[in-house]
Amino acid sequence: MNGMNSNLSSRQLCVVAATSVGFVVSQLDVSIVNVALASIAHDLGASVASLQWTVDAYALAFAALMLLAGSLGDRLGARRLFVGGLAVFAFASLACAFSRDAAQLIAARAIQGVGAAAMLPNSLALLNAACGHDRRVRARAVGLWTAAGAVSIAAGPIVGGALIAAFGWRSIFWVNLPICAAGVAATLAWVDESPSHGRGDGIDVSGQALAIVALTALVGAVIEARPLGLSHPLVIGAIAIAVTATAAFIAVERRSRAPMLPLALFGERTFSAAVLFGIAVNFTYYGSVFVLSLYLQRVLGQTPLQTGLAFLPLTGGFLLSNLASGPVVARFGSRGPMIAGALLDAAGFAALAFVDAHTPTVALLLPFLLIPSGMGVAVPAMTTALLGTVGQRRAGTASAVLNTARQAAGAMGVAAFGALAGHAGGAAASAQIVDAVRWSAAASVAMLACAAVIARGVRGSTAADGKEAANRPRRAVK
Repeated sequence: MNGMNSNLSSRQLCVVAATSVGFVVSQLDVSIVNVALASIAHDLGASVASLQWTVDAYALAFAALMLLAGSLGDRLGARRLFVGGLAVFAFASLACAFSRDAAQLIAARAIQGVGAAAMLPNSLALLNAACGHDRRVRARAVGLWTAAGAVSIAAGPIVGGALIAAFGWRSIFWVNLPICAAGVAATLAWVDESPSHGRGDGIDVSGQALAIVALTALVGAVIEARPLGLSHPLVIGAIAIAVTATAAFIAVERRSRAPMLPLALFGERTFSAAVLFGIAVNFTYYGSVFVLSLYLQRVLGQTPLQTGLAFLPLTGGFLLSNLASGPVVARFGSRGPMIAGALLDAAGFAALAFVDAHTPTVALLLPFLLIPSGMGVAVPAMTTALLGTVGQRRAGTASAVLNTARQAAGAMGVAAFGALAGHAGGAAASAQIVDAVRWSAAASVAMLACAAVIARGVRGSTAADGKEAANRPRRAVK
């Protein structure tokens, strides 16, 4: 392709539809669970820390295993991993629906994360393969892929609120089953298996184990720091384990013949900037949504359905901005949309800094529109920029690195901002939740301002066609 025609063929549109299912169910589950937190707490007697673990068990498994899943997809075939991920996700959704206590639910959520980890990087690898080397076509396809996720994010709170009102919180997990079944059927019918790149170097078991230990220990330390105290031996021990495991992980990856995380990827400036940008965006969004869910239900006294309706602009705003992002990135490149999106996102969080215990829901409309509008412009641009730095042989691994960093950041955001919400009861809890919204908003503004600066490191040229990755020397992707 010469990069001048950015229209997708009917075959490419079918691939976009099939691969988008993985993104749809992974995002739908996040938004549905957020509106169910208060109901889960009431039914299972779950504490705030247990609610954090309910959200973060999914995010941790998602983050910790995505690199392995992306690498296995590159070696064994992305379609095989993608279909397997859909099946695991469906099974885990059943387990969530039948959970009898918080521990069972947390374990089932972790298994859901395993399925999501297999789906997400390999869906992008299949999408990238279908678009060849055309940067403009890839930008359009990624825009549609993220827009599909935006639809599920937008629908999640409404569907979740309605299901909870009618059938209880357990029903929110049943909705995943027909979606996963449709995804398997569409993938087998429409998507060709990407070429596998099997190698005899084996799997990086040590790196995978260290990644799981480091992420779990770090998030656990942040979640438990508030109820136990920073000086508690378990918190101190978890921090020490996280630091040690991280150092060991880097050492192992440097020496490994087949590293789970190819550190040489970070030698590419655009790749590094995209990953850091994604960390800031996910940390702020997922951490704030967790706190806002508690704020709407425990401070403003809204029902799950009312919370879902209140969240509609916060989630639905992604749709139009995602759809607009593809053509904008195809025409102007990734740098400008990333910077503009980060600043728009920051403006939305700045508007949340003034909420109190009596803020009317209508006053949340402006920030709830600005935040997703900014993210919706920036995230497809970020993803397109990253995929443009590698060839198809490393597309699964590269997308896994980006989404691992994003999911880990989201888990940390829930842990950090959730800790601000406190563990008190009654009026004291309401005051702490209001303070948590304000402090998390201020922190988000600062992080997103830094993200806008980081985005300046992304290549801004639009003249080159999509062959830039294929023709670039392989220095950064060994």
